[in-house]
Amino acid sequence: MKRWKQVNVGLLVGLGILLSISLIGLFAPWIAPHDPLAVNLAARLQTPGWAYPFGTDHLGRCILSRIIYGIRISVTSAMIIMFFTMLISVPIALLTGYVRGRTDHMIMRIIDSTLAIPDIVLTIAIVGLLGPSLVNMIFAIVVVRWASYVRFIRSLVVKITQEEYIFSAKMAGNSNFRIVKRYILPQIGMPIIVFSALDMGKIVLNIAGLSFLGLGSQPPTPEWGAMLNDATDYFQVTPHVMLFPGLAIVLFVLACQLVSEKLGKYDITAGKEM
Repeated sequence: MKRWKQVNVGLLVGLGILLSISLIGLFAPWIAPHDPLAVNLAARLQTPGWAYPFGTDHLGRCILSRIIYGIRISVTSAMIIMFFTMLISVPIALLTGYVRGRTDHMIMRIIDSTLAIPDIVLTIAIVGLLGPSLVNMIFAIVVVRWASYVRFIRSLVVKITQEEYIFSAKMAGNSNFRIVKRYILPQIGMPIIVFSALDMGKIVLNIAGLSFLGLGSQPPTPEWGAMLNDATDYFQVTPHVMLFPGLAIVLFVLACQLVSEKLGKYDITAGKEM
């Protein structure tokens, strides 16, 4: 019980951070102290103070306001990527893991070929071919990440289909659709949530990294990775221009990792610690 309280507190802290970040991004127009796109050269590279709590960048734009509006770009893009990745990978994983056969063999060879190339290299190559933009970046990340999800979910499905209650359900005359819906999906739900929570942080890192390289969001869009790129020339003189966007990324990633770790230690569907 004591260990579960520790897990519960950690989980609530992680969820609280993620919820707070999401709400701040949702209500950005009412929370941000300044227009994130407003240029004020007279106030460029100011250190943190009352007027600009996080200081200003090289164009005099409020860093705090840009970080707040950047939530809408970074986090929303990560959610869109996660949605389409699940939309593609879950049906394919259920098909290959449950039906098996030649279809499974063919799809897994395609996945093996995709996973043989490092994610970031393949993503950069796709964005480079399509052209730098937020939409192309989202498309490229989905194209790259679906393979790892299919492999992970398929392994869960294969393991469950070998359980005796699945054979009993088949012998009882249940249709394949009913077996998948009633016996398989509820069992793989929590592992997928844990895996997705951890991967959400990785996706935000990918988005920031690609934007830092100029392959994602384009200026003057406020995005965390793009803000880091803008700050590289001024970091030694005014470290705050890179410090605060970097801390925003670290905070979100650590919160995702905390939620994933704590969920992984507790089986909510069974109501007991794993």
